[in-house]
Amino acid sequence: MPATEPTTSARAVAHADGDVLDVALGGDWQVTGKVPNWTSVIDRQAPRRVRLRLEGLGRWDSSLLLFVMHAQDWCRNAGAACDAEALPEEIRTLSGQLATSHETRAPFDRSEGFLANVGRATIDIRRNVGEIFHFVGETVISATRLARSPARFRWRDWAYEMQQCGAMALPIVSLISFLVGVTLAYTGAIVLRQYGGDIYIADLIGLSMVRETGAVMTAVVLAGRTGAAFAATLGNMKANEEIDALETLGIAPVQFLVLPRLLALAVMMPLLSVYANALGMIGGMAVALGILDIQPTAYWAEMQTSIDMSDLAVGVIKAVAFGLIIGLSGCLRGLQAERSAAGVGRAATSAVVTAILFLVVADALFAVVFNILGL
Repeated sequence: MPATEPTTSARAVAHADGDVLDVALGGDWQVTGKVPNWTSVIDRQAPRRVRLRLEGLGRWDSSLLLFVMHAQDWCRNAGAACDAEALPEEIRTLSGQLATSHETRAPFDRSEGFLANVGRATIDIRRNVGEIFHFVGETVISATRLARSPARFRWRDWAYEMQQCGAMALPIVSLISFLVGVTLAYTGAIVLRQYGGDIYIADLIGLSMVRETGAVMTAVVLAGRTGAAFAATLGNMKANEEIDALETLGIAPVQFLVLPRLLALAVMMPLLSVYANALGMIGGMAVALGILDIQPTAYWAEMQTSIDMSDLAVGVIKAVAFGLIIGLSGCLRGLQAERSAAGVGRAATSAVVTAILFLVVADALFAVVFNILGL
């Protein structure tokens, strides 16, 4: 292509010779200027053959390629032959590549119907369940190897992750737990006051926070905060091919990246859960003092009679399991993330949804098991 500025406008002169339409392309074809349109050139003609050639062609860019592609598409749809042999090889090569890309583009996604959607969802569920079991198994194997050689564990990363998912989560856990205690106390006070059982608000708050609400609310907060952060971090590393680099060096991503995060959550979740229990009890005590006129000493004395070590053990066991679920969900979705910014965002969202789903399932299973065991 010449290096001079365009001096002549683009032109496409069509001359019909029987069933053959001869189109001479000349001038400067620039997207910034006015270029001929194939629809205007063909002008309701119905040739059996279209011949494209050059006649005084100057500068050209993608506008010429689009014109050639439109001519070829028209010939293909009309059943006419398109002769572009007179064009330079670079134009024919580029237009051919664009045409191939256009033909192999994915078709418009139409609705497939109810049964097809159910079948596709079933296949996706089966694949996801298989991936979850595979990831859990790989994590267990890596943890077993780590137990045999603790020196290979990244203790510094473990301490850093404990700070991020523990100490950095204290403000939001404090606020949520205190407000949950206040809400439970207000709700219970309405019913208990009708029966003259105001003092039993301490039993309600103590048992509900220690056995259920403290661990569950802390887990939900960490699922949205820490689980999404794990997925985003690992997804970004995958997009930047850092995980591929680790595998190339012979380093297992599960042992290097997953185990420090997983063990950090397993340690910090029980501590945060106990902390949340205390904040929830304080919130309930504030309502008991302000609404029911129950003194703090009477409140704590009644609460101590309703809570024993088995209740504390139930809450701690749940918290450990919930921490493992959140860590596994976040790391799994992060390692499954697509190599793009949108893929990282979808992985973070999927991590939160997966964690909350399995938290609810695990909580229901714990309720059944503890009831059978008499705890």
